Amino acid sequence: MLAALNLNKYPYFDRLEITQEPDFFFKPYQAVKPIRSGNILPDFTLQKENTRWQQFFNGAEIHGPLLLRQLLHKPLVVGFYSNHWQAYGLDLLKQLNTIQHEIKAQGGNLLIISSEKEKRLEKLVWENNLSLSFYFDSDKEIAEKFRIYSEQDPIWNKFSGIDSNVPLLATYVISPSGLIEYDHIDPDFSATFPAKDIISAVQRAG
Repeated sequence: MLAALNLNKYPYFDRLEITQEPDFFFKPYQAVKPIRSGNILPDFTLQKENTRWQQFFNGAEIHGPLLLRQLLHKPLVVGFYSNHWQAYGLDLLKQLNTIQHEIKAQGGNLLIISSEKEKRLEKLVWENNLSLSFYFDSDKEIAEKFRIYSEQDPIWNKFSGIDSNVPLLATYVISPSGLIEYDHIDPDFSATFPAKDIISAVQRAG
């Protein structure tokens, strides 16, 4: 009887019921290596849904027709922005806003791409009297095309004070054919904003 009790002391499991789990799950590493001038940009799509767009004039939101064809068939200055960059991100918006008239005078357009559509953006634009057009890339698909964002190489590994994986602050000038005429990426925010170089690139792209 004692032997029988000892045999049933622990629950019995059939080894076939046990599922083996891998000790580690490795994702393929993809370092952030931004596209540079001279490269051809892979095709990317801007959706027409109103929820993806927000336009401002002198700080106030405006609602008008979306001339997507006109936007893409001219030299395009694209600035990537995230509120997680805080003062650095705001400085980029101010710099681009300052040269917007010159960009248009050279036949170009300006578009800001952000992954976040939040009320705080409206407040920031209003307080700084900005006249900018935003496109919201919530899945960061466009940022991945430009190779300034990767889930396998998060930004918080590179910069202190950022606790969310967001695209790099970057500015590009793209010709209607998709050629990258100019890129400006300043990871440590030590360089002077190249306003004249951006304008010159827009002129060349036209």
